[in-house]
Amino acid sequence: MARLHRVSIYSSILISIYLLVLFEVLPIPLIDANVAQEILPVIPWWLLVSFGSYSLWSLGWGVFTFRDCPEAYHELLREINEAKNDLRSRAVTVD
Repeated sequence: MARLHRVSIYSSILISIYLLVLFEVLPIPLIDANVAQEILPVIPWWLLVSFGSYSLWSLGWGVFTFRDCPEAYHELLREINEAKNDLRSRAVTVD
């Protein structure tokens, strides 16, 4: 089964359970009904903020640990110059 199918199935199950609990079709054991009614509507926002925080942290960590590659820089400049020279040989103005 593809990853998309698994994520879709798990998401559908979790959303269904969440909606059943939110609309009080399924009771939550060990939690008062008033407390559940105050907390349950906030859970999607909490998940969204948590996902955003994780995404920003992951992006920041990737930028922080990004390595400079001087060889790749020089190779890229060489390829750009080769492309410019090739275009100039074909009578295309570059720059």
